[in-house]
Amino acid sequence: NGAICIQPCSPSFHGETSFVCEERKWQMFADACASLDVQSLFQHCTSCLVVVVSSFSFCSLIFSNIFSSFQRISEPDFSCIIPEILSSPAIPGNIADIVELLKKISLLLSENINRGKMQSYSRIANHILNSSIISNWAFVRDRNASLVLLDSVNLFAGKLLLRNGSESIQEHFISTKGYSIHKNTSGKSFDFSMEFNNTGNITGHVVIPEEELLKLPKTSKAVSIALPTLGAIIETSRLDPGFVNGMVLSVSLPEELRHILLVFEKVNKLENVKAVCVGWHSMERRWDNRACMMKSDNISSVVCICKHHRRTFKSFSILMSPTMLRNTALDYITRVGLGLSVFSLVLCLIIEAIVWHHVTKTEITYMRHFCLVNIAVSLLVADVLFILVAVVRQTALNYQLCVAATFFLHFFYLALFFWMFALGLLILYGLLFVFFKITRSVFIATAFSIGYGCPLVISILTVAITEPKNGYLRSGACWLNWYETKALLAFVVPALSIIVVNVMVVLVVVVKTGRSSVGEGCKSQDLSNMIRISKNVALLTPLLGLTWGFGLATIVESRSLAFHITFALLNAFQGFFILLFGTLLDRKTREALRMNCLSSKRKRNLAKVSIF
Repeated sequence: NGAICIQPCSPSFHGETSFVCEERKWQMFADACASLDVQSLFQHCTSCLVVVVSSFSFCSLIFSNIFSSFQRISEPDFSCIIPEILSSPAIPGNIADIVELLKKISLLLSENINRGKMQSYSRIANHILNSSIISNWAFVRDRNASLVLLDSVNLFAGKLLLRNGSESIQEHFISTKGYSIHKNTSGKSFDFSMEFNNTGNITGHVVIPEEELLKLPKTSKAVSIALPTLGAIIETSRLDPGFVNGMVLSVSLPEELRHILLVFEKVNKLENVKAVCVGWHSMERRWDNRACMMKSDNISSVVCICKHHRRTFKSFSILMSPTMLRNTALDYITRVGLGLSVFSLVLCLIIEAIVWHHVTKTEITYMRHFCLVNIAVSLLVADVLFILVAVVRQTALNYQLCVAATFFLHFFYLALFFWMFALGLLILYGLLFVFFKITRSVFIATAFSIGYGCPLVISILTVAITEPKNGYLRSGACWLNWYETKALLAFVVPALSIIVVNVMVVLVVVVKTGRSSVGEGCKSQDLSNMIRISKNVALLTPLLGLTWGFGLATIVESRSLAFHITFALLNAFQGFFILLFGTLLDRKTREALRMNCLSSKRKRNLAKVSIF
């Protein structure tokens, strides 16, 4: 039981079929055999546009027939590839290739979506949404392929340009409608009647109430997509326990609108079948019963009231967690924490610049402040990038800019950890190698190699390995992917490894501090020793990034709001704690600041005397 057997495909197909042994029988669980060659689809087309994409750049459009693993190829309306796709059998391997093709088109060629482009896109999607091939989805290797398709269709259709204020593109198993809406509209509804299977059609309606339309400050666009078979496909491929008893309706609305009505005709109209209104949580890839509430339910149909979630500021806990929770408290903590952190880090660097010559007179103090400045710079740049990406992502940030932003976020947050690692090594050097001296030039070269060299190598390797397969970014955020490629591990593993090392450094500091008073039996001295140990731990915790260790909890229990809030509280404010414990509570820094203030006062007094 559990043994895996992989068989090659027949000569006319490429790929392989996988079987698993269950109860002494071989059962097929993945079929990657495909007859469709996506890269050669355009060889039969003339004058096709070729978009050459590398891991780092989005090059200009050129007319050519160059084909490589980095190419994304399409005509303005994709029509030249449709005949070959529609003539190919909708077997699991072909389904996977078509899903990947639609994803690439949505990500890289989704500008100026007119009626022709949307029709071509819908015809391709319709081929793999056919009710007759739903069972084939069970053997698609990527169990999330149906969800990738949903995200891709939403992304592409949401950019549909409306001609004369409305647009309607109808296929058997996917229908897209768009309308211009404004506050003077007397209520707007999208009405769908679509084929579900050979037995007949099912209907669905999206209704935007008039009171919601009054909130619109200007003429806006609303686009709705109906997918009658997608619910059954998601159940088949993911083995979800729920039964989708109607079509899947997707709606792209202006930010100002909050509530809409959705009316579903039931597929199964038995009296004992109860309905629950749910929305799809694209971040966590599950049905969410908090998104909608039931207004009415009868044998044949259900009316749901659904909340249109506004795109919110990204929570700081997204950096380590596979999922991103939507919560007002998390957003508030992230905003306040990062704002205070940025201000504190700027103040920290100003203070370091003022006292630099006073506090770096010895080799060890120079090395300590050198690490502290680079920790502050790395965290400052990373926090500013995080804020900019979170704000800009709510308006418009194209795919290439999102990749670039994620690369630099990854690099600078890694740099933060590796500089904290360098500071930890410096503390060990000061405690354990008292008689071993290291020159300033050797230290700077070593520290720069660790602090910026290692993060650069990891960041480049991550984007180079995952981006060609479009597995670098996660859905809905400019940060590392988890579900498809586990790219997030390229940040989590180095960060947690450094935290473990730095915890050991703190333990060495505690042991050394405790030994200094061995033999001193006075209770007051014992109390003083405990206070000194506690102070050292408190000082080193933010400087060595120990609080980031709580990110492990958001990985293990990724949907726990308490863990996400705790992580955000401990780490969004890290810049403030670095200012407090690394600069303001440092005795030599305070003395240098006081001397600087006294010197400034003397100069002003001398200037007044000379003027008098």
